[in-house]
Amino acid sequence: MKIAAIQLESKLDPQVNLAAIRQHLAAAREAGVTAVFLPEVFYSISNGLVPTPFLVIDGNEHWKAIQKLAIDYKLYLVGGSVATSANGKIMNRSYNFAPDGTELGRYDKTHLFACDLSKHPSATVIDEGKIYTAGSKTLMIDIEGWKLGVAICFDLRFPELFRWYSSHGATVLTISSAFTVPTGKAHWHTLVRARAIENQCYVVAAGQWGTHNDRMKTFGHSLIVDPWGEVIADAAEGEKMIMGEFDHARIKQVRERLDVLRDPTKPHWI
Repeated sequence: MKIAAIQLESKLDPQVNLAAIRQHLAAAREAGVTAVFLPEVFYSISNGLVPTPFLVIDGNEHWKAIQKLAIDYKLYLVGGSVATSANGKIMNRSYNFAPDGTELGRYDKTHLFACDLSKHPSATVIDEGKIYTAGSKTLMIDIEGWKLGVAICFDLRFPELFRWYSSHGATVLTISSAFTVPTGKAHWHTLVRARAIENQCYVVAAGQWGTHNDRMKTFGHSLIVDPWGEVIADAAEGEKMIMGEFDHARIKQVRERLDVLRDPTKPHWI
């Protein structure tokens, strides 16, 4: 299955972001892509102190605008996240759509980012817990015979989540992100490749890149990684789309070569 990941420099205004996404989706459709992966907070990015005013509510104009992307380009729209309001709370939520607009499932970011980067020249203090309410449920979706485990950004640092996905049959892990510049330089490639290697899954990590406002700068380097940990595509810097292919034979080859998932539910020391 041919897939693509879009790297964006999202702004507060969703119309600006939608216009950029549509250009990439048109190119993806032309290239024969089946599923497109989006980065974290692709619809509207705030300054990290207050939520965006463009909150998605199930069925509202913003929700419909995202759904319409899948319908208009007849593509699976996977991952990404948007600030969502429900029951008096705000979640960092991933909506996932089929080409006909059917919602495949939603996932609320479980691990909220909190980090003091104020001494770094390109970052500041960020505490997502002051904006968002953390989720508590996993999400696996099925696309064309591929089982995808959905995660968002800071979740990447919690390997037990991804082992749960692989132990329940996931063959792809999707990690929509907006990694800061200093944490990205230090850890991004290592963590993404590690999640692929230890779970013997494809990983698609679509990220934000660039200067979004006075407070928010992100690392970029969206990645598609194969189950052996080899990087299929790295977006480096700039707004762009990268592509790759999922191959069931590659999954089988890797898992037969080195069987690390032989008993994923019960460690031998228990």
